[in-house]
Amino acid sequence: MSQHASRLGGLRGRSPIPFGAPPHQRLRRMPRRPRRIAMLSVHTSPLHQPGTGDAGGMNVYIVELAKRLAAIDIEVEIFTRATTAALPPSVELAPGVLVRHVDAGPYEGLAKEELPAQLCAFTHGVMRAWAGHRPGHYDLVHSHYWLSGHVGWLAAERWGVPLVHAMHTMAKVKNAALAAGDTPEPAARVIGEQQIVRAADRLIANTGGEADELVHHYEAARELVAVVHPGVNLDRFRPADGRAAARARLGLPADALIPLFAGRIQPLKAPDILLQAVAHLLEEDPSLRERMVVPVVGGPSGSGLAKPEGLHKLAARLGICDVVRFRPPCAQDELADWYRAASVLVMPSYSESFGLVAIEAQACGTPVVAASVGGLPVAVRDGVSGTLIQGHDPADYARALRPFASEPGRVERMGAAAARHAESFGWDTAAAATADVYAEAMRERRRLRSAHG
Repeated sequence: MSQHASRLGGLRGRSPIPFGAPPHQRLRRMPRRPRRIAMLSVHTSPLHQPGTGDAGGMNVYIVELAKRLAAIDIEVEIFTRATTAALPPSVELAPGVLVRHVDAGPYEGLAKEELPAQLCAFTHGVMRAWAGHRPGHYDLVHSHYWLSGHVGWLAAERWGVPLVHAMHTMAKVKNAALAAGDTPEPAARVIGEQQIVRAADRLIANTGGEADELVHHYEAARELVAVVHPGVNLDRFRPADGRAAARARLGLPADALIPLFAGRIQPLKAPDILLQAVAHLLEEDPSLRERMVVPVVGGPSGSGLAKPEGLHKLAARLGICDVVRFRPPCAQDELADWYRAASVLVMPSYSESFGLVAIEAQACGTPVVAASVGGLPVAVRDGVSGTLIQGHDPADYARALRPFASEPGRVERMGAAAARHAESFGWDTAAAATADVYAEAMRERRRLRSAHG
C-alpha cells in the first residue's frame, strides 16, 4: 500500500450526529450504505459443503450474510478460487448475490497452506473482473480470512474504496491453544495478519473477546473494531416437530442418550475428547451402553487430520465402536435433524472464533456442552442453555454429560432455554449491523478525502 493510503487508513476521528439534531439534519448526515460490494473468500467457496475440507462456519457465515445483505438492497459479488474446470465463471447464489470463480493455481490438490503463492494470480483475476465494469462498480471490499485480506488490501486501494476485514481465526490465538497433533500457524501468516490489521478501514469481530484479541495481539485501533455477532438461520434451525420425530427420520432409538459431535474432524475441534469422555461414562456405568449412540457428523479438514481413520482407531482402542456412528457431512436441512435428534451437542474445541454450530444446535432446541474458549461463552449461556468446561480433560466432559443421562427432564428443560437463547442471533440483525459498519467506513473515507483535498 502507498504511504498516502497507509496514512489515510491510520487517521482517526468522527463527527457524530448530535442526539438532539433536527430530523432533516439527521437524514442528511445519515451514513450511506453501499450499493454493491466485493466480498472475498479465497480459500473456500460458499458453494462448498460445510464440514468438508476447509469448508465450515465461515462458509455458512458468508452465504447467510450475503443473502441478508441482498435483502436490504446491497448487492454482493463473492470472489472465490475455482476448484474444478467444470465451474462456470459465475453462479447466482441468490437474488442479488453472485459467486465469481477465479482461476488461481491447480484446481485440485492445493492445500490452504500453499495458497499464498497463488494470491497474485487470484488478485489478477479479481482485477480482470473489475476492469469489465465502469469505475465505481464496487463501493466497498469485505474480505474474509487473512488470505483474502491481502487481495482486498490491493483491490480496495486500486478502486479507492474502504476495506472491511473479518479475521474469522487468528494465527496468534490458534498457536496459543494448539491441540496435540496440530501444526502451528506459520510466521508468514502472523505477519500477513498484522499487515491487514494496519491496512483495513474497519475490522469486524464476532465477539467482544475477539475484539480484545485484535487489540492485544495485533495492536488494532479499538475504535476501528466493530463487534457483530454472527447469526443463525432461524427458519431452518428450529425445534420443528421435535426430538422424537427427528430420531425416527434418522433411524435413531427414541429413548437413547445421544451426545453429538458435528464439524470438521481435526485436532482443533477435538472430537477425540468426546470419545474419551464417552469411554469414561461407560466405564462408570456400563448399563449406559445399551442406550447410548454417539454420532460424529463431519469430514476431514484440509488443514487438520490428514486421515479421519485416526478417530476410528481411537474408538476401537477405547472399546466404544459399538456406540459411535461416523457420518459424512450432510446438507443443512439434514444437519438440523441431527441437532434436533441429539440429547446434547458437544464442542470440546481448543479454539472457536464464535461457534456457529453451538447456536444452530440451540436454535433446534438442543443444549450444548462446550469448551469455554473463544466466542463460545457468548454462544452458550452457561448453566442455562448448556455447560461450559474449563480445559480439555475428558473426565470433566464426562461429568458434564452424566446429568443428561441421570436427570429426567434435563434435556427438555435446557433445550427449551437453548431455543429461547438462540432467538436473539438472527442473521437479519447481523446483516443490519454489518451494513452499518460499511456505512461508517464509507463515511470516514469520504471525510478523509475531503480533508486531504
